[in-house]
Amino acid sequence: MKLLFVLPAIGRKDGEEYIGTWKMEPLTIATLKALTPPDVKTMFFDDRIEAIDYNTGADLVAISVETYTASRAYKIAQNFRQKGVPVVMGGYHVTASPDEALEHCDSVITGNAEAVWTQMLDDFQNANLKQRYDGERGGIPPMPDRSIYSDKKYLPITLMETGRGCPHTCEFCAITSYYCGKYTPRPVEDIAEEIKTSKNKFVFFVDDNITAQRGHLLAICKAIAPLKIKWTSQVSLSVANDAELLAAMKDSGCQVVLIGFESLDKANLDQMNKSWNYKLGERDEMVQRVHKAGIGIYATFVFGFDYDAVESFDDTVAFAMKHKFFFTAFNHLLPYPDTPLYKRLQDDGRLLYDKWWLKDDYKYGDIPYSPKTIPPEELKDYCAGARRNFFKTPNIIRRGIASICRNPSPMLTAIFFSQNRALGKEVDRKLNLPVGAGLDEGGAK
Repeated sequence: MKLLFVLPAIGRKDGEEYIGTWKMEPLTIATLKALTPPDVKTMFFDDRIEAIDYNTGADLVAISVETYTASRAYKIAQNFRQKGVPVVMGGYHVTASPDEALEHCDSVITGNAEAVWTQMLDDFQNANLKQRYDGERGGIPPMPDRSIYSDKKYLPITLMETGRGCPHTCEFCAITSYYCGKYTPRPVEDIAEEIKTSKNKFVFFVDDNITAQRGHLLAICKAIAPLKIKWTSQVSLSVANDAELLAAMKDSGCQVVLIGFESLDKANLDQMNKSWNYKLGERDEMVQRVHKAGIGIYATFVFGFDYDAVESFDDTVAFAMKHKFFFTAFNHLLPYPDTPLYKRLQDDGRLLYDKWWLKDDYKYGDIPYSPKTIPPEELKDYCAGARRNFFKTPNIIRRGIASICRNPSPMLTAIFFSQNRALGKEVDRKLNLPVGAGLDEGGAK
């Protein structure tokens, strides 16, 4: 049996290369490869960096689907099915919209695949492929098999899991809906063993909240400190109130943490069910504690909630520059399927399109709902303006000097300037990128 994995791209503008900072290794594909029996021959096409060959002689195609890649995934599936090759789909989007996905493939896997992957393959080989397989929400991942993409070039950073899910219930978060507000930790010994096999010394722990279980993170830090890696991950702002944990993170190689501030407005935080973010303490002091520990911050903000005003953008950029964050994302609110946010906007009649991700001319940065205080097109422009401001060369230099003062690591300094420069250039390259389009059969570059 020959099994072909495909990772769809988001989209590409005519004549331009694919967005460079999106070219990280696909951990999901390595995980599925590890679950696949050795007697099954496997191949992999990464739509972001290469052309898809629809004539490989594959018996079955497996496509991992996110909401932003759903449109492209369905087109890829159509091409294979027209040639008589069955397609199975899985991933966050498929779990949120299984009936939609089944309109475009032969079988879907919801949840995490560990509990059902080999059963699905056995059923296929016995001509008994079911339309739907429901995996766990959580579970313990196997040791990924990265040999599936050993011939491909990605950013020199290894992606790993230390756990799955998040205990918080933010209204807009697809991860909360997917894992039902629960967190499943991965065995610490598995994490340490995987690090030992990694060819890269910089690791991105892809957890949505690595601080979800304090004791688990402390144990991880103790186990990986002797391995001398550098790492980053997503954390809750609550880490700022834990000096012991911050010290352990730093001692184990933590360089930068992503913190979802989301908004500076308490009413917005209340609306998104994240009031705990401002109840933790004074925001400026908490930022200073993280920086004092020698750890940089990748701050993320979301605009388009009901209490945002035009002034919110300048105030947020000023806050980001005041603290000279390592990176900052100024995103617009996006209603992902099966989230409380999507259901609220749908009930209020504020969705401009029921399935924005499948809209023929949908572009990256488009606002698919009616904000209460700022017209959609203006919200889009204000978000882009905040990004341009933050990533101006003089601002990058100011923030770079602060980063060096906090952590003089030559490697981190090189990452700071190269990636900030890249992110600055990509502001307008990402804006209006056609989702699901621009990826002809020549493939992304």
